[in-house]
Amino acid sequence: MVDIEIVFSQHVMDQMVDRGTSEEEIKLTIRDGEEVPAKKGRKSYRKNFNFESYWKGKYYSTKQVIPIVKEESNKIVVITVYVYYFGGKK
Repeated sequence: MVDIEIVFSQHVMDQMVDRGTSEEEIKLTIRDGEEVPAKKGRKSYRKNFNFESYWKGKYYSTKQVIPIVKEESNKIVVITVYVYYFGGKK
């Protein structure tokens, strides 16, 4: 992906803490992740990260980050982010 400015809406800034991700992970997902379809002319990207830690009291091996973005002519605006946790110890 071309090096284009990535900006974060206030909504996504609030969600990052609640969902356990960071600006860095979101940027990596947009730059290196898989593009997946999204509604309303938007794009989304998906990337799995090695997690090997606890989230809300449960152990998970993988964290998947899915930012939803709106591409503008000179920037990408991150409007929301979904984070999924899966895998773990048996």
